[in-house]
Amino acid sequence: MTNNRIKDMAASERPYEKTLEFGIGSLSDAELLALLLRSGTKDVSAIELAQTVLNAHPTIKGLPGLNYMSVSELTKVKGVGKVKACQILAITEISKRMSRESFKPNITFGSPSTVADYFMEECRYRTVESVFLLYLNSQNAIIKWKELSTGTVNASLLLPRELFLDALKNDAVSLILLHNHPSGNPSPSDKDIVITERIRKLGEELGIKLLDHIIIGDKKYYSFSEEGLI
Repeated sequence: MTNNRIKDMAASERPYEKTLEFGIGSLSDAELLALLLRSGTKDVSAIELAQTVLNAHPTIKGLPGLNYMSVSELTKVKGVGKVKACQILAITEISKRMSRESFKPNITFGSPSTVADYFMEECRYRTVESVFLLYLNSQNAIIKWKELSTGTVNASLLLPRELFLDALKNDAVSLILLHNHPSGNPSPSDKDIVITERIRKLGEELGIKLLDHIIIGDKKYYSFSEEGLI
C-alpha cells in the first residue's frame, strides 16, 4: 500500500479536508487520532495505524484504552515510535486537565459529588491505587490538593502523621481524603474503613476535621460522609 500519508489519500477521505468542510465533529476517532499521527508506515496509512492504536489495549478498546497505556506499550505498535507515543499520551493528559479546568477557580467542594466529578478523569484510569489529599479553608474552598502516595494494584500507602503535618503547614481547617480503586468498584475495603477512622480521630485531636473520604471507581464513587461513616 502506498497511501501511507494523509496528503496521499483521496481528498474525500482526508481528515483535514473533512474538518474544514463538515467540522471536527464529523471525524471518527481513528481520523482524529490520524490528524496527530500524520503518517503511517510503508504498509499502512495514518488512519489504519490510528485504528491499530485504538485497539492496542488487550481489553479496553477505543479512546478509553489510551488512558491505560504507557510509552513502552504504545511503542510496541508497529509504526509508533517514542515521539508518536508521547503525542498520544498528550491527548489523554489534555483531556484530564480540560476536565479539571472546567471547574471555576477557588471551587468550593460543598458536596461529595462535586469532589468526585472534579477528580474522576484524574483517577478512574489509574492501574494502581493513588491517594490524594485536599486542603480546605473555613468556607470549604480548596487551598491546594496534592498526591500523597501511589501504591500497588490493591493497597495504597498512607501515613496519618505525615498527612496532618502537611495539613498544618498549609493552614488547612479541614481535609478531604480521596483515593481510587483500579478495579472500578469504589466500595471500601476493611482497611479503608480502619484508616479513615484513624485519620478522623487524629484530626479531632489536632482540630482539623476530616470532612470525607471519597473512593473513585469507574464513573462512580463512594463517599464515607454520604454513607454516615464520618
